[in-house]
Amino acid sequence: MSVLSWNRKQPLVLDASGSAAHLVSRRYAWGVFAMVFALALTDYIDRQIIVSTFPYLKKEWGLSDTALGALMSVVSITIAVCALPAARLADRWGRVKSVAAMGGLWSIATIGCALSGNYAQLLASRALLGTGEAGYGPAGGALLAGYFPQRLRATVMSAFQAAGPLGAVLGVLLGGVMTVHWGWRVTLGAFGVPGLLLALVFRRVRDYRTPAVAAGADRTAAPPAAQAGGIGLRATLRELSRTRTATWCYLGGALNLMVLSTVYTWLPAYLGRAYGLTADKAGAKAALVILAGFFGAIASGYLADRWAATRPRRRLLVPTGLALVTAALLCTAFGALAPGGLQFGLVLAAGFPLAAALGTAPAVVVDVVPPSLRATAIGMVVLVQNLFGLAVGPVLTGWLSDAFGLRTALGVMPLFCVGGAVALWLASRTYERDLANVAAAASR
Repeated sequence: MSVLSWNRKQPLVLDASGSAAHLVSRRYAWGVFAMVFALALTDYIDRQIIVSTFPYLKKEWGLSDTALGALMSVVSITIAVCALPAARLADRWGRVKSVAAMGGLWSIATIGCALSGNYAQLLASRALLGTGEAGYGPAGGALLAGYFPQRLRATVMSAFQAAGPLGAVLGVLLGGVMTVHWGWRVTLGAFGVPGLLLALVFRRVRDYRTPAVAAGADRTAAPPAAQAGGIGLRATLRELSRTRTATWCYLGGALNLMVLSTVYTWLPAYLGRAYGLTADKAGAKAALVILAGFFGAIASGYLADRWAATRPRRRLLVPTGLALVTAALLCTAFGALAPGGLQFGLVLAAGFPLAAALGTAPAVVVDVVPPSLRATAIGMVVLVQNLFGLAVGPVLTGWLSDAFGLRTALGVMPLFCVGGAVALWLASRTYERDLANVAAAASR
């Protein structure tokens, strides 16, 4: 059955386990996944492609490394600020409508980046791009969480989140080539139109209804708008933060993403400065590291699901261990080795475990909240991980680079992965209890 052929006038209804997968064909569910993934891919290309233009912007407008890092951080800041309102809108208005609207907004902002006449205009366009992206992850993640059973959620969410590393790969790789041949303006605006077209097509995907939060309530009577809309913001925040598992996952994911955003943003510039590579060649080498993250995100999510089959807390022990491996590899590469083959080899090896928490942490958060609050819960993940992770990494690294040099900055930042590992380990200690509490509430 084609994804585009389903009648959207009769929404799906989730069962007590929070899954609608048994009500649709496997082909339909994976078709929806493909569309969500494709739109997310344009999102991350639009976000990441600017790093290949850093040498040109630095030369044309005389920008410092701090100012360049801010062009990445401002996206994460606006995502963090808008994440919860946009996620609540998705729970009230519907996930499909929210995904389409957000995709259209960030695509328009992407075109605005290409038309910027100065740094302030470019910074504002990047902020608008982040506003559009704010609701996409929560709405898309909540939609997928309903289409697939719990036993596959870490795998599916990790594959969805892997659009980030893959989009970053394409952004850095294509951005380097396009900037050399057509300039930075064409590079920044190139993927705006494809994003708009995908957003329009996405309107034909079918949304679903969710069960009520309150025990004993009619689980099929009201759509998500009524379910989520009946809970105030303060009560919603209490509901999302009352489980220790979710709280530690928010923090652990943010600390790991601080390091990921640092590497993905500054590695092309480091390769250009330390290795003397042109933008396209530096982009190609950096793309290998990010591509390793793409495979690492999917593989770690699959491994987490498989290892958790007999003991659920093991789902979080996988990203815990891989975060420690990432810190060891990157600190050694930039802190103890000079530029060369061995240094780059360690950085490339670190690319695989670097993205291990991308899908696993949000999947665990989804597991320990009521189904009708999933989009809002993922919105909280987006808020914390962007504000305290993705927003901090690029600009903090830029500041450290201006003060001590880029190599020193890249050698210090991976230490945040150690903090991320501790947080995820603490989350693993309460995960099974919180998971049982949600299952008990759903069965009443």
